[in-house]
Amino acid sequence: MLDTISILLVAAAIFAYFNLRYIKLPTTVGVMAIALLLSLWLIVLDKLGLPRLRDYEEALLHSIDFTQVLMQGMLSLLLFAGALHMDLGKLRAYRWQIGVLALAGTAVSMLLIGFGCWYALAFAGIALPLEYCLLFGALISPTDPIAVLAMLRTMKIPQELDVTIAAEALFNDGIGIVLFIITLGFVTHGVSPTWGGAVWLFAREAIGGGLLGLALGYLTYRMLRSINNYQIETLITVATVMGGYSLADALEVSGPIAMVVAGIMVGNYWRTCEKPERTHEHLDTFWELIDEILNAVLFMLMGLEIAVIAFPASAAWGLLVVVAITVGARFVTAGLPVKIFHRWFRLPRGSYQVLTWGGVRGGISIALALSLPHGAHRELLVVMTYCVVLFSIFAQSLTINKVARAALRPEQ
Repeated sequence: MLDTISILLVAAAIFAYFNLRYIKLPTTVGVMAIALLLSLWLIVLDKLGLPRLRDYEEALLHSIDFTQVLMQGMLSLLLFAGALHMDLGKLRAYRWQIGVLALAGTAVSMLLIGFGCWYALAFAGIALPLEYCLLFGALISPTDPIAVLAMLRTMKIPQELDVTIAAEALFNDGIGIVLFIITLGFVTHGVSPTWGGAVWLFAREAIGGGLLGLALGYLTYRMLRSINNYQIETLITVATVMGGYSLADALEVSGPIAMVVAGIMVGNYWRTCEKPERTHEHLDTFWELIDEILNAVLFMLMGLEIAVIAFPASAAWGLLVVVAITVGARFVTAGLPVKIFHRWFRLPRGSYQVLTWGGVRGGISIALALSLPHGAHRELLVVMTYCVVLFSIFAQSLTINKVARAALRPEQ
C-alpha cells in the first residue's frame, strides 16, 4: 500500500510540475490530460509489441479500488475543504433555489437522461434495457462537487451565482447517490421501488446526514473556540472529517452531506472567534493544501483509468449522442427554470447559460459506475460515464470562462 501511495504522489507531483511549467492549464485539467496522454501512449506501445509498461500500469490500477479510494477516502476531505469557504448568509438567501436545483433538478434529469439514452441508443443499434439507462441517468445526473469547485476557482462570476453553482454541486451528490441506490436495487434484485421506501431512504440519508453534520460542526466549533493552538485545531478538524465520515457510514446516513454541513458550520462560525490572524491562516492553508494534493491525485487517476476501459469503436456515434443528451438534460433541469423564472431565482441575466455549461461531471460518477456489479451491461455504462466525464472536464471546464463572459456581459 505504501509503495502504491508513493507512486501516485510522485506521478501527481511530476504531472503537476510539467503542467505548471509547460502546459499551463488549470492544475486538475492539466494533470488529467497528461495522465490521459500517457495512458494512450502506453496503449500505442502495446499495439507495437511493447506491452510491459502498459501491463505495469494496469497492474497498478487493478491494485487500486477507485470507488473505495474516492468514496471512502478522498471525498470526505475534499467536500469538507470545499464547504469551509461557503458563505452561510448567501446560502440562506438562496436556499430554496439551491434546493430546487439539487433535488427536483437531479430527479428530473435522471428521467430525461434515462429515457433519452434508451431511445437514442436503440436508434443507434445499441441494446441497453431501460432500467440500465435509468441507472446511468442516476449516476451521471448530479454535478460533481470536486470538479465544479475546481472549475469555479478559475472563474470570476457574481458571488450569488458562484454560491448557487457550488452549493448545488455540494448537495446534489447526496440526492444522486440515493437515486442510484434505489435504481441499482431494482436492477440487481428486481426490487420495485415504492414511494414509502424512497421517501424513507431519502430522509435517512439526506436529513440524517444533515443532522449529523450539524452535530459534528457544532461540537467542532465549540472545541476550536475554547483553545488557541493551530496545530491542535487542525488535528481536531481532520478528526472531525475522518471520524465523522466513518460514523455516517455506520449510521447509514449520507457522509457527503454530513461533511458539507459540518464544513459550512466550522468555516462560518469558527471565523467569528477572536483568534490571532495566524491561526486562521494556518488552518485555511492546511485545507487548501489537502484540497490541491488530493485533487491532483484524483484527476490523475481518472486520466490513467482509460488504460483499463475498452471503448467500442462501433458505439462511437451512440456515445456522442449520450453526451449531447446529458448536456441537454442539464439545460432543461437547471438552465431553463432559471431563464423562465428569472425573478424568483434572483440571479444575473445570462446565468442560465453558465449553470447549463457549468454542470460538470467527474470522479463521483466514475466511482459509481465502477462500483456496479459485473454483468452484461456494466462495461457499456462505464464507457458512457467516462465519455461524459471527459467531455465535461476538457470541453466544459476549459470553455466555461468564455461562456460566462459572453453570458454575463450585459450585467457588467
